[in-house]
Amino acid sequence: MTQSEFPALSDWAPTRDTLSLYAAAVGVVPQALADPHPKWWHVSLKVQEEGAATIPIPHPGSSDTTFQLVMNLKTHTVDIATDDGEIHSLSMTEGLSSTEFGNRLLSTLRDLGITGEFERSKFENDEPRAYDPQAANNFRVILLNTAKVLEQHKAGLSGETGPIQLWPHNFDLAFEWFGTLMVSSDENGETKEHPSQINFGLAPGDSSHPEAYYYSNPWPFQESLVGRELPGGARWFTESWQGTLLSYAEIADHESGAEKLAAYFKAVYDLASPLLTA
Repeated sequence: MTQSEFPALSDWAPTRDTLSLYAAAVGVVPQALADPHPKWWHVSLKVQEEGAATIPIPHPGSSDTTFQLVMNLKTHTVDIATDDGEIHSLSMTEGLSSTEFGNRLLSTLRDLGITGEFERSKFENDEPRAYDPQAANNFRVILLNTAKVLEQHKAGLSGETGPIQLWPHNFDLAFEWFGTLMVSSDENGETKEHPSQINFGLAPGDSSHPEAYYYSNPWPFQESLVGRELPGGARWFTESWQGTLLSYAEIADHESGAEKLAAYFKAVYDLASPLLTA
């Protein structure tokens, strides 16, 4: 029996929280050492067959050498891959607190001559962590197939878009479409302009919605959108943020899950993008 493209996620919250905290430990490395991007794209992870990886990060001791960190959800390790082909692996299954795991990661990097000013507060948490390999692998499959839908949706949009990124601070996978409408805001006494946008993504669950869900959130949000029809169980969500939500359960183990997801993203874009175009 082949595995579903969108397998069910049940009783996986402990593993989800472990992945999120361990990802925060991974994320402090490109934050400290990678060439900075104004939108913080340098700290994000990219989905790949094994799970998710950082961009190539310059080795602080060599101007022409890089390394990568890979959250490998097949082997359930965080791998440090160097230019010389060596891989140094740290297990995610030992129940280490995120403080212990992050310290072990940074210690291993130090042994490889990789040092920096790392923001340890991003991952410091002393609770023991649970990790279910099957749940982690299921999420890997979901990430891969969600990324495929996002790539196809992204390719059909006109205008500027950002990369598809897995954000280490909450382990959500998303990309942005940018509208031509510019929005002014006051930031520390200075007026700045930002392009309107729509985010398309997958969240593994959070305090606003504990179960995994897909989202597509136009910004700035127009109240006139609320009540407009959305497909396949999707709904407008305004309880703690403004946008739309499609529960992952709506497509889990569904033979046409990819089609339902694509229809949801397209519907939000079709409704909201005309309001975000100058």
